[in-house]
Amino acid sequence: MLLQIFILLVSLIVLVWSADKFVLGASSLARNIGISPMIIGLTIVAMGSSAPEMMIAGTASLQGNPDTAIGNAIGSNITNIALVLGITALLHPLSVSSSTIKRELPIVLGITAIAYWFVADSHLSFWEGLILIIGFFAYILALLFITLRRSKTHPLDDAMLIEAEQEVPEAIPTSNSIFWLVIGIILLPLSASYLVESSVFIAKAFGISDLVIGLTVIAIGTSLPELAASIMSIVKKEDDLALGNIIGSNIFNILAVLSLAGLIAPGEIDPEASYRDAPYMLGVTLLLFLLCFTRKLGNFRITRMKGVMLLISFVAYQLLLFSQIKH
Repeated sequence: MLLQIFILLVSLIVLVWSADKFVLGASSLARNIGISPMIIGLTIVAMGSSAPEMMIAGTASLQGNPDTAIGNAIGSNITNIALVLGITALLHPLSVSSSTIKRELPIVLGITAIAYWFVADSHLSFWEGLILIIGFFAYILALLFITLRRSKTHPLDDAMLIEAEQEVPEAIPTSNSIFWLVIGIILLPLSASYLVESSVFIAKAFGISDLVIGLTVIAIGTSLPELAASIMSIVKKEDDLALGNIIGSNIFNILAVLSLAGLIAPGEIDPEASYRDAPYMLGVTLLLFLLCFTRKLGNFRITRMKGVMLLISFVAYQLLLFSQIKH
């Protein structure tokens, strides 16, 4: 058992590290061939934070454990909002002015509602997975189209987009870019495979379902990059980016992570995901929406008190999960 726990922890560390190196190699290579930092920030860097979840979802589904993939997608979204944003706001209240974030908040709420609708019948079909992945590519293309069209007629004045562009890693020599890109491509699926196998072993040993292990250990572990990025954002006084990373990650988790379970291993899912976890994910997302949108039309703030509310919702969810584990 100790060996399996060790493998899980090491696999999780390698997964997160290799995702970071993959982003470094891919973004640097893109810079070297002339792609603008803004486009890299909106695509490669943005998707990089969800690379661990995507790898776990694909690996778990291929190995016949789609509940782990679904648990990871749902659990990561709950963790991102309730734990990561809660801690971030507790450390430093966020003042957000980005029009992009204000546009994406209703989008993430709508996408979350669609995800809940898809899993509400305890079944995720291939066609539902296909709709989600098509939505993912449509979202990326729409985001690029709106941003590029606006940049041609107006100077880049959106706080989040400026901060995202600044976060793109500096270019390194092409040979080094390719090296880190290959390292990421090799280690991402390899570490994901070991992580899924060890988590399934541990779950069975403790009588925990694949869904719960995905909702807890794996979800929290794969959300650590978002926590680190959010803390660094507030250190750099980039409040918009702190919230933007979380919203973008949650959109990707539903469209690009949850979809893989339906595409690769469609069929019945753990009923608890439909009547407990998906509604909680929708509820937490709705809570974030309500906390952000006040009567003021200008900037909105996520205060320390709001951060405490989010953290309480995370603790309550963990208590709910473990209170229902059958001993």
